[in-house]
Amino acid sequence: MVISEGDLRAFTHDIFTAMGCSNEHAALAADVLIRSDMRGIDSHGVARLSGYVRLWEKGRINTKPNMTIVHQTPTTATIDGDAGLGLVVAPFAMQVAIQKAEQYGSGWVSVRNSNHFGISGYHALMAVEKDMIGFAMTNASPLVAPTFSNERMLGTNPMCYAFPAGKYPPVVVDMATSAAANGKLEIAQRAGKPVPEGWIQDGAGIYTTDPHALKNGGSLLPLGSDREHGSHKGFGLSATVDILSAVLSGANYGPWVPPFVAFLEPPDDPVGKGIGHFLGAMRVDGFRPVEDFKNHMDNWIDRFKSAKAINPDQPVIIPGEPELEAEAYRAVNGIPLVDAVVEDLNVLAVRFEIEKLS
Repeated sequence: MVISEGDLRAFTHDIFTAMGCSNEHAALAADVLIRSDMRGIDSHGVARLSGYVRLWEKGRINTKPNMTIVHQTPTTATIDGDAGLGLVVAPFAMQVAIQKAEQYGSGWVSVRNSNHFGISGYHALMAVEKDMIGFAMTNASPLVAPTFSNERMLGTNPMCYAFPAGKYPPVVVDMATSAAANGKLEIAQRAGKPVPEGWIQDGAGIYTTDPHALKNGGSLLPLGSDREHGSHKGFGLSATVDILSAVLSGANYGPWVPPFVAFLEPPDDPVGKGIGHFLGAMRVDGFRPVEDFKNHMDNWIDRFKSAKAINPDQPVIIPGEPELEAEAYRAVNGIPLVDAVVEDLNVLAVRFEIEKLS
């Protein structure tokens, strides 16, 4: 099914208000999910909506959070998200980072007691709108085994860096620190297709292409897949996200991070509160005039786009370009949803007595 951005946004907003969110928070949460779908990141868009609902039904999401700054300096802060939707808590935290950056040049905010916050790029791009460089990262449910292990210890732990440009759109480096995001496994499961080798290992630590392997004791692999291909680097990046997001903020880290799926209970020996995020904003003019920076960003992009290609039919892609192309296409043609996601969403429609997608 293909559905317009407006219709899908209204549907998602209605689900969040039915959960008890204010109109403001429902609109924000819906915007984060819809922007993900618009940018072609289907694994983190409305396909996740039922997951948030199930967490709310289990009492693990507070739809009326009192988000508070529990510690701060002029350029830093720690925020307690009061178990709110990460889709709401993270933008609140980024606004604090931006306000600090506007006054002091940079702002850095760690977050505890939050939940899944959608795509990192949404939050990092908030800073770009202010001619700042944006940073956003979060830890996540433990699904990834460190190098040389078959025990789930880390999440997919995404990180994003977003840089403003001049005549070109921003450069957006938005990636998981695992070989693949768990959402891509979910897409493969729905489609009944295998996943590429190097994404996942079974419970014995042997590579598999079975997208259901996680359910049978398997684990995702760090970026790089194995030591020979640099998995220790992916492990290091993931560890950095975990430490900045959680050890620094007072959230749960490593294997103590609560699972996104509601049918699994959080560990009964938590080391912190909820899931953690880390967000930052730096004013470009804290380093050089904005226009100078943007001109050189354009030059950087021009040069990389003109790099000699191995195959003339496949030029070099600047980070963020595929998402922009998807957004432009879907703005005109609508958002495609696989049947399994439509069925999932229509179950929610019945549950909350709102009009089904059709």
